[in-house]
Amino acid sequence: MRNADAAPNATAVERVAGALRDEILSGRLAAGSPLREEPAAARFGVSRHTVRAAFQRLAADRLAVAAPYRGVRVAAFDRDAITAMQQYRSALEVEAVRLAHLRYGTGWPAEVLAPALDALDRLAASEDWLEAERVHLELHRALVAASESPRIIEAHAAIGSEMLLFVLHIRPHYTVESLVAEHRELVEQVQARGPDAIREHLAHSLALLVDD
Repeated sequence: MRNADAAPNATAVERVAGALRDEILSGRLAAGSPLREEPAAARFGVSRHTVRAAFQRLAADRLAVAAPYRGVRVAAFDRDAITAMQQYRSALEVEAVRLAHLRYGTGWPAEVLAPALDALDRLAASEDWLEAERVHLELHRALVAASESPRIIEAHAAIGSEMLLFVLHIRPHYTVESLVAEHRELVEQVQARGPDAIREHLAHSLALLVDD
């Protein structure tokens, strides 16, 4: 018999958190939806302690919010949250591209561009929007990695889940094809124009949601 107070199995926690993460990032679990321990425990065949640990992971990724007397809910990605996240993201990505532009000028070496170009190819081959969200994140991480700044790369990695959620919300404005075309242009423009190109790119995507 399972001890309800025992430490949850890490694999089980990740399985539950991963399944719920996919449902949030695909839009199947809408913003504000309650996440309840007992039904989740029954659904996944795990203890409530495991479910609670999975919810904590989602909260750490800012995909869920725990509030006293209200339980755990899928995070609301409202105007203020969108704006704050994009401002922080812009500070990181603009500086990363500035550093890369200083180092490489208008022609980045093939080995530096390779991860971004590989992501573009995989983005074009994406079979669903959830996969496109993840490859889109990899592409932006590749541009940030060109800075070779460990602290910027680390800080950018920490907002990965919020960036995935952001791309879910801009889905009505894009097809996978238009997302690929825009980012193919971005890869060219960050080389030619440096930080101005990424600043304008992020301002455009923010305006799509804020104007809505």
